[in-house]
Amino acid sequence: MKVFKFGGASIKDVESIKNLGNILSSYPNDKLVVVISAMGKTTNELESVVAAYYNKAGSAFDLLQKIKDFHFSVMNDLFPDGNDKLYDDVNNFFVEIEWILEEDPVRGFGFAYDQIVSSGELISTRIISEYLNSLNLKSSWLDVRGCIRTNNSYREAGVEWEVTQELIKNQIPEYFKESDIIVTQGFIGCTSENYTTTLGREGSDYSSSIFAHCLDVKQMTIWKDVPGVLNADPKHFPDAQKLDMISYVDAIELAYFGASVIHPKTIKPLENKDITLIVKSFINPEGTGTLVGTDVLTKPLIPSFIIKFNQELLSISAKDFSFIAEDNLSSIFGYFAKYGVKINMMQNSAISFSACIDNDPFKVPDLLQDLKMNYKVLYNENLLLYTIRHYYPSTIEMLTEGKEVLVEQRSRHTAQFVIRSQEPTDK
Repeated sequence: MKVFKFGGASIKDVESIKNLGNILSSYPNDKLVVVISAMGKTTNELESVVAAYYNKAGSAFDLLQKIKDFHFSVMNDLFPDGNDKLYDDVNNFFVEIEWILEEDPVRGFGFAYDQIVSSGELISTRIISEYLNSLNLKSSWLDVRGCIRTNNSYREAGVEWEVTQELIKNQIPEYFKESDIIVTQGFIGCTSENYTTTLGREGSDYSSSIFAHCLDVKQMTIWKDVPGVLNADPKHFPDAQKLDMISYVDAIELAYFGASVIHPKTIKPLENKDITLIVKSFINPEGTGTLVGTDVLTKPLIPSFIIKFNQELLSISAKDFSFIAEDNLSSIFGYFAKYGVKINMMQNSAISFSACIDNDPFKVPDLLQDLKMNYKVLYNENLLLYTIRHYYPSTIEMLTEGKEVLVEQRSRHTAQFVIRSQEPTDK
């Protein structure tokens, strides 16, 4: 048994979906659990629907119709002779979203987000599963909400591992009695009250590792539009190189600091059971990709570069000029935890605490409002966070030359720099 994960880029259009079918057909002797994301940019587009609905800005129905038209166009091309059952199923997913949009929001933004945005994965997997069956690849569609149980921390749900493991171990063997391929969704789960949750942006990798961990597979593969794990984003570093092998430690560190190729939570469930991860190209499936595993030395050991955009740097100090010691730090971290705001880099002095965070418009304003009740808060917007893993002095000089560095931090293997990207608003 193997676990495969395919992201949105791998099913962005009809030709991509056909390519996915070709890849899966080359594993005729394996039982496959295939975890799939929403098609193309569907998640971004559904986020726009949520924003229009929740903020009453623009027509959420018009935005949703564009998404619906795209998916029906894909189905028309894949099934030129029609497929009434599939069309009805997909249409019902859109009807469920329309029912939500017809009512005013009754719960928080995160709840509305998860109920709507999760539909992208449900729709894509339903289409893919039906397409595989049309190729005579025996496929079953599995609603992951019956397998991955979570708490109710919407947009960043925590997995309830014991229940999840029991559900997966009981259900997957039954599906394999009828099919060789199980197609299911990444990114989403379900609470004990049957409300849909999401596991965090780009969380389909994490979903795959949950299945791999619970099923005790030996190998999991993430299929990407790059040849493997690169030491930098080729859009910003044209000379980016593929890393042939990466240790679990380096993979965790790179993901934590923002490398987009692997979701930060993906690695630990694999490491705990010594499951090998392979990152391969769906464009060139014959390529070797990148191997991630236990007792693996990262090769080649060269600097890796990560850039996080749209960063905000907070500087927090006590209004009475007291020290930022354990009591104040405990209070400050409590606010970050309350609003689910991740700290990408932090630094403290005797009288201030600095934190570099993603500028999330649905979380940061509430965080700032609460912090300002008890602390003096200054902040810079429109910043970049550069991270270099396995740095050399020359790489730091190359990266920071001519740039205004606001905060710098170095450890034995990692260096981070908060850099002004343009003239920000300092507040």
